Amino acid sequence: MASSNCSPKPCILAIDDEENFLSLLTEMLECQGYRVITASSADEAIQIYEERWREIDMVLLDFLLPQMTGDLVFDELQRLNPDVRVVLVTGYEKSVPFEMFQKGLLGSLKKPFSLTDLVGKVEDALNAPAVPAATSTNVCQANVIVD
Repeated sequence: MASSNCSPKPCILAIDDEENFLSLLTEMLECQGYRVITASSADEAIQIYEERWREIDMVLLDFLLPQMTGDLVFDELQRLNPDVRVVLVTGYEKSVPFEMFQKGLLGSLKKPFSLTDLVGKVEDALNAPAVPAATSTNVCQANVIVD
């Protein structure tokens, strides 16, 4: 687990079981000035969020994790903090379950994506109202990968 002291700049919890992708995601976000905490499993992510949710401004969540799917992780995060700001980041071939948007999911990025799309989704989530719109269906699907 990589961890930073998340005080002055927006802090993001990035959850993905692919270590190489998680490292790349962390580097991309840190280069943009964000602070990043990482988790490579659902259990680790839930534990970190439970302990540090007050300092985490938003969550980037992979949909397909070994122990449980992203929708179940999202439910647990919302149980801990109903106002959690979550964007799904996934290579999942099927569409994101609509129920996740109804519950407050703020967006979705389909892998691969560009740095511009990532930063745009992060900023949208950080600037979203405290109570997310229940009918948001803004899904970004770009076919560009950042080297």
